[in-house]
Amino acid sequence: MSFAVTGPVLPEIRAIQDDMVALRHRIHANPELAYEEVATGDLVAERLAAWGFEVHRGLGVTGVVGTLRRGTGTRRLGLRADMDALPIHETTGLPYASAHPGKMHACGHDGHTATLLAAAQALAQRGQFDGTLHLIFQPAEEGHGGAQKMIADGLFERFPCDAVYSFHNEPGYPAGHFGFRAGAMYSSSDTVVLTVSGVGGHGAMPHVAVDPVVAAAHIVLALQTIVSREIDPNDMAVVTIGAIHGGDAPNVIPKTVELRLTVRARKPTTRALLRERITAIATAQAAVHRASVTVDYRWRYPPVVNDAGATEFAAAVARDWLGESLVIPDLEPLQASDDFAFMLEAVPGSYFIVGNGEGEGGCMVHNPDYDFNDAILPVTASYWVKLAEAFLADGAR
Repeated sequence: MSFAVTGPVLPEIRAIQDDMVALRHRIHANPELAYEEVATGDLVAERLAAWGFEVHRGLGVTGVVGTLRRGTGTRRLGLRADMDALPIHETTGLPYASAHPGKMHACGHDGHTATLLAAAQALAQRGQFDGTLHLIFQPAEEGHGGAQKMIADGLFERFPCDAVYSFHNEPGYPAGHFGFRAGAMYSSSDTVVLTVSGVGGHGAMPHVAVDPVVAAAHIVLALQTIVSREIDPNDMAVVTIGAIHGGDAPNVIPKTVELRLTVRARKPTTRALLRERITAIATAQAAVHRASVTVDYRWRYPPVVNDAGATEFAAAVARDWLGESLVIPDLEPLQASDDFAFMLEAVPGSYFIVGNGEGEGGCMVHNPDYDFNDAILPVTASYWVKLAEAFLADGAR
C-alpha cells in the first residue's frame, strides 16, 4: 500500500503498517453493531494470543482484554479501543466498503482497533517496559454503554490499572496532530423522549379535539429558552430536538406526538438543571394546551473529564516523540460524547484526539461518506508504544 504517514514512526510499526492497514480495511468491510462484535473480537483475540498476550473475553458481553507483563515492575497501564460500528448505510464506494447494508464503521472504531493492535504487536516484539499492560477492546460505545458494562463485569477488579488512556480520531483537525486537554474534554450526552398526548379528531373540527401537534410546537420553541436564558453564558449546554413524529394525514389531528432530544453539558450541576427545566417546561406547555406529556429522560454518558497529571504526562510524551509542531497543547473542549467517561470516573487517565485530516479526511464522523484516515495509523500506533514504554519504564513512579 502507498500512503504518506503523518509523523514519526517506529521501525517495528513501519514494518507492519501495510498489514495493519489491511487489517483495518478487513474490519471496516465487516462492521458489527453494539454487543454483536463477535467476529471482530475473534480477530482481536487471535492476534493478541499469537503475540503472547493473555487473552480474556466476555467482559461487557463481547469485550476483549489482552494482558502482557514484563519484568518485575508493579505499575499497571490500560489502553482502550472501541470496536463497534453504527447503523448507517455506507456510501463511500471504497473497495473495502461495508459488506453489510445498514451497518458501517462511520466513527473510526475500525481504525482505533487496528491502531491498538499494531501497538500491541510492536510492544510484544520490543518488550521495553517493566510492569503490566492491559489492552482493553471495548464493545458498544455508540450509545449502549459498553464501557459501563465492562466495569460492572469487573474490568478494573480483574485488570487493575494505575492509569487508563484512549483516543479518538477527529476530522477537521490536521492529520496526525495530537490534541490534549485537562479537565472536561467531551460533554455529557443524555437522550430525552417526550410523548405529548391529546385527543385525536378531524382536522376540520379542532375545537372538539386536543391537538398535540400545537402543544409539541410550543414545547419545541419554549425549550430553546433554556440555554439562551437559564444557562450562564460562560457555561456550555445543548438542547437539540432531533426528531418529531406525529400524524399521518393533513386532515387528521393525531392522538400523540413524540419529540426526541439530545441534551449535553460539561458540568454535573448544569446537566441536572437541564433535566429539571426540560421536564418542567414540557409539562407546563402541554398543560396550557390541555394536553399532557410523558417525559422519558435517559441518563447516558457523563462528561469525559481528564485527570490533569495523566494528561500532562501524555502530552509530554507526545511533545518528546512528535515534536511541538504536532501537538495541540490546550485543545478546546468538544461537544461530542464517549462512554470512556465511565472508565475515567473509575481510574485516573486521559482521552485525547488525533486529527483525521481537514480536506479528504475532514468528513465528519457519523456520516455515510466518512472513512478513517490510514495515514494516521502508523504514527498513532507508534505513540501508543512510546506512551506505554514511558509509563511502564523501569523505576517509573
